Amino acid sequence: MKTMNFFNGIIYNFKGLWLGLKTPKLLFLGLSRFLITFVLTLFLIGFIFVYHQKILSLIWVKPESALIVLWYIVSLLVTFFLIGISLLLAYLISQVFFGVLIMDAMSSITERIVCGHEKEAHSSSSFLKKSIYVIKQEIPRSIIPFLLLFLFTAFSWITPFGIIFTILSTCLSLIFLSWDNTDLAPARRFIPFKERFNFLMRNIGFHLGFGILFLIPILNILMLSFAPVGATLFYIDNFEKSAHKT
Repeated sequence: MKTMNFFNGIIYNFKGLWLGLKTPKLLFLGLSRFLITFVLTLFLIGFIFVYHQKILSLIWVKPESALIVLWYIVSLLVTFFLIGISLLLAYLISQVFFGVLIMDAMSSITERIVCGHEKEAHSSSSFLKKSIYVIKQEIPRSIIPFLLLFLFTAFSWITPFGIIFTILSTCLSLIFLSWDNTDLAPARRFIPFKERFNFLMRNIGFHLGFGILFLIPILNILMLSFAPVGATLFYIDNFEKSAHKT
């Protein structure tokens, strides 16, 4: 299987977006994924604002002196931090309990459109067993990398190498966000994790190119919502077809 490059990653992302927008089932699932994350984010942010004063009072009771200005600055920083945490929690909750199942469904539909059928290991397994397996794959594929990126961001704040850590964390986030999509089809085939991770390492350039569009505001919403489509197209074209040839 040939190693994909940076520009092919961009091309496949747009291919997936086009197929997703013109296919009613994929369009519905892509928009559903976005709305679930959006609603969860609004709920958590609302919860934070309701209990904002109580949370802040646990950190620092509002002073009655000249320190009031510093207290307001701390209050603002705590608010931004809590909003960031709410976004993180919304992403993780939606991804584990809803998003990954929607992504897998989009990947399966894409495979049936392109190949006429869906290739699956242990196809006789129950829906519940398949769902649990898919969710379990999301832990090493998304949550752990996401937490590592959070640590990288923290290091960028507290070390003099902030720019370097920021660039590295951005590149890592793009690569792992892309892999979260390209890994759907091989995970569904129960391919061992080590082999799937090696697949990522052999195609770093492709995954970076696939994810670079996630940095563009507004466009990234569409690209993230329909990324499973382009990622599955990539896997079928460059793994399944080459496997059949051999």
